Amino acid sequence: MIKDPFIASKEKLDPNNFALANCIRALSIDAVNAANSGHPGAPMGMADAATILYRKHLKFDAAMPDWPDRDRFVLSNGHASMLLYSLLHLTGVEDMTMDQIRNFRQWGSITAGHPEYGHAKGIETTTGPLGQGLATAVGMAMSERLLAEEFPGLVDHHTYVMLGDGCLEEGIGQEAISLAGHLGLGKLILLYDDNDITIDGPTSVSFSENVPARLAACGWHVQSCDGHNPVALDAAITAAKAETGMPSLIAMKTIIGFGSPNRAGTASAHGAPLGEEEGAAAKAALGWSYAPFEIPADLSKKWRDIGAKGRDMRTAWETKLAEHPQAVEFMRRQSGILPEGYDAAVAKARKQLFAAPAKVATRKASQMALDALAGSLPELVGGSADLTGSNLTRVEAVDSQYSRDKPGRYIGYGVREFGMAAAMNGLVLHGGFIPYGGTFLVFSDYARNGIRLSALMEIGTIYVMTHDSIGLGEDGPTHQPIEHLASLRAIPNLNVFRPGDAMETLECWDIAIRNRNRPSLMALSRQGVPQLRLEESDENLSAKGAYILRSYGSSRDITLIATGTELSLAVEAAEALQAEGLGVVVVSMPCWELFDAQPKNYRDKILGTAPRIAIEAASKFGWTRYVASEEDIIGMDGFGASAPAERLYQEFGITKQAVVDRAKRLLEA
Repeated sequence: MIKDPFIASKEKLDPNNFALANCIRALSIDAVNAANSGHPGAPMGMADAATILYRKHLKFDAAMPDWPDRDRFVLSNGHASMLLYSLLHLTGVEDMTMDQIRNFRQWGSITAGHPEYGHAKGIETTTGPLGQGLATAVGMAMSERLLAEEFPGLVDHHTYVMLGDGCLEEGIGQEAISLAGHLGLGKLILLYDDNDITIDGPTSVSFSENVPARLAACGWHVQSCDGHNPVALDAAITAAKAETGMPSLIAMKTIIGFGSPNRAGTASAHGAPLGEEEGAAAKAALGWSYAPFEIPADLSKKWRDIGAKGRDMRTAWETKLAEHPQAVEFMRRQSGILPEGYDAAVAKARKQLFAAPAKVATRKASQMALDALAGSLPELVGGSADLTGSNLTRVEAVDSQYSRDKPGRYIGYGVREFGMAAAMNGLVLHGGFIPYGGTFLVFSDYARNGIRLSALMEIGTIYVMTHDSIGLGEDGPTHQPIEHLASLRAIPNLNVFRPGDAMETLECWDIAIRNRNRPSLMALSRQGVPQLRLEESDENLSAKGAYILRSYGSSRDITLIATGTELSLAVEAAEALQAEGLGVVVVSMPCWELFDAQPKNYRDKILGTAPRIAIEAASKFGWTRYVASEEDIIGMDGFGASAPAERLYQEFGITKQAVVDRAKRLLEA
């Protein structure tokens, strides 16, 4: 069979690696063709590098893909998903069967169009939104360093990332690169698929910077090599592993769609099947003569041997773990089980608030809650996007600074909100930590896609978002969140908390810490509010999402529903209405999502049948699920303004009198 001379010359460099890489190329061609959908070009171009990485460097055991001290492998350019699926199948990961490969991108398969965390073992994170895999991997590398410091002898592994031009063009990519370089994450290694192609054509259309120079300027160790030369790739990865003081970039010059006679090196190899004719031609050029989805026995055995090469390392590590004095604590941290002293810390904090009610901003109440709980939670890791003094995210137990010289429990993320969100996801996914990070609620827009990915992956990242309404005052509408609560509540599987006082804030923190399968977002105030929960109890009322805070009068003529700082306003309005002879119930609703998950009889009991008014200093959008019309919402119709908070509430009609007037109109109707 006649082969392309270029391909033949590459094969001579390492025939074994070339043959093994062709297994990836063939499966990628076949799966994408069978689905009539997908991206064959990147897997074909990156197959040589992936094969060298798995053969000679990656510490893993296919029989136990979640071994805690394995190397992490993140495919940041998730459209190349068939590369990862092929590797998992070929190395022998149990659930990645050939049937799953055959059903690529089909309903019910674990081989989604882009890798999804939780679908299959060996998928370390959900990737697809470009740049987030890279930024999540930064969090994984941070986690490795932290755990290595805490558990000497048990943690020593690398985080490898494959990525393309898109991950480097996205803004989050630069946030991640900058942070990793600043922290000197020497066990983070990027393999850059430098193929000069984007969807729109050559990268010259939109991207012409010197990537190695950019990363070098950010404190990275950089190398360049031929991405189809296994000898050069092996040497580059070896050198990257030896560089412990800086993260490493290996810029691999590759050919997208390597082997395809008519599409290699072109945009047409990126996002469409090769088709039967071109697929056959590519296989012929590569010297591949097997039926679709067929892997010859000798190559299959070699790949399974690669999948098993880490078994001795894994079993040796397990022996070391069994003898380690911190073994029980290490595995507790990995399992996500909370420590024994946590419940007592929560109970003590509740008692203190009931004994001495606090009139504080809920951001301050959040700091109080953290201060009370963090000492019992060694896995709690905090941080802020350059707003520590405003977010109040730093407490005594979480005070050691994470730096290049020494990892600590408090991370200065800098002005990198999106990078912070994705890195926190990486800290969760790696295992061993519960991360939280702060910024202003208005800047949740910058972090939104990272928050969305937390929810999609069903992981318990905690977002601390302060300055939650027009109540922040003089900074004006650029900093006053209006539509943000509605926007965040629209994300499935995200608990959005807007506590109304210090007790609710503590309860919301407790819920967030316990929930390891769902992210939480705290919307917290700048302005002070009175503590409204004064009657001592052990029940976490916020856990039901909404509850009756106060009842005035013997009847129920009107129901006032409020969140956050407007809860005290609702109480004031209720007292005024009671003085006029009306029966009023005040419902606190710190979390829509938890309330909507309650049984119907509970929801009906809390909401009642009387007319309802909702009160929240934010967009009215969405509240009509609880009230009859937008006229029954005391909220915002436009953006805020720059003025003291008290004046803003008056000017925008979010007042006790506005609630009273609307209640009277409803009852007169």
